[in-house]
Amino acid sequence: MKNTIIKGLTDLVEQKRDNLIRQMVVQLEAQGYKAVLEQATVQQFCRQFALSPVEFALRCLPVAACYALTPISQFNVGAIAIGQSGSFYFGANQEFVAASMQQTVHAEQSAISHAWLAGEKAIAHMVVNYTPCGHCRQFMNELNSAERLKIHLPHSQNNLLHNYLPDAFGPKDLNIQNVFFDGQSHPFNYQGHDPLIRAAVEAASQSYAPYSQAFSGVALQLGELIICGRYAENAAFNPTFLPLQSALNYQRLQGLIDVKVRRVVMAEAKADLTSLPMTQSLAGAHLGLDIEYISL
Repeated sequence: MKNTIIKGLTDLVEQKRDNLIRQMVVQLEAQGYKAVLEQATVQQFCRQFALSPVEFALRCLPVAACYALTPISQFNVGAIAIGQSGSFYFGANQEFVAASMQQTVHAEQSAISHAWLAGEKAIAHMVVNYTPCGHCRQFMNELNSAERLKIHLPHSQNNLLHNYLPDAFGPKDLNIQNVFFDGQSHPFNYQGHDPLIRAAVEAASQSYAPYSQAFSGVALQLGELIICGRYAENAAFNPTFLPLQSALNYQRLQGLIDVKVRRVVMAEAKADLTSLPMTQSLAGAHLGLDIEYISL
């Protein structure tokens, strides 16, 4: 049986009868439905269809929205983070049944976390099919490119993030100089031989937690594959992105939603805050698994 992403893309091709979308779906199929377009592929599409990268990204939004998981709202939001490399990182909103609403992944968070885990160094443009909510505006304000980040919507392009978030409060107000998407490296080590624990500890070492120091990472075992997620804090605290959501989002955008998660490991530094209770809640509700917890 086709998974929901493949079905959504197939239905989109039938509905739109758009050659660009059809070729986009062929490209995604060829790469195992990984929701990323490398710079060379973006340039190829732009030349073929005589579009700028932003124009091309706007045309891709219905494709990105097919990666949404919306059992509650039935409202799919698609987003594309254009990295400074020129690559496109798709994102989509995700909702989790039997978990709290606060566990929801917003489309902009999805695309940004996707780019971060893929090794992108900065986001140049955010392209999204609906106006970013206040939560996402604040989340994007944490980026190292926030001052120059441009937001593009189907009805309005080339708007700076700070046009949507005037007089913004952010990390520099709290004297944080090494901000989100700047390199993060924290001295956590694991001396054992379990590769899943090692991956979770490595994810924690690259997480972003300048406010609480509660660095954390999650690793998921999918057969022989390991998918990781990293914690990313925010100056406004509530838009903080938790590591299990980061990992589940990356799993989905890698086209691996039909691969069963067998184990979940969370590694977290000792601090005044912890993500463990919310992580346990989501792992139980969404995956039916207990967390293997490593205190760093």
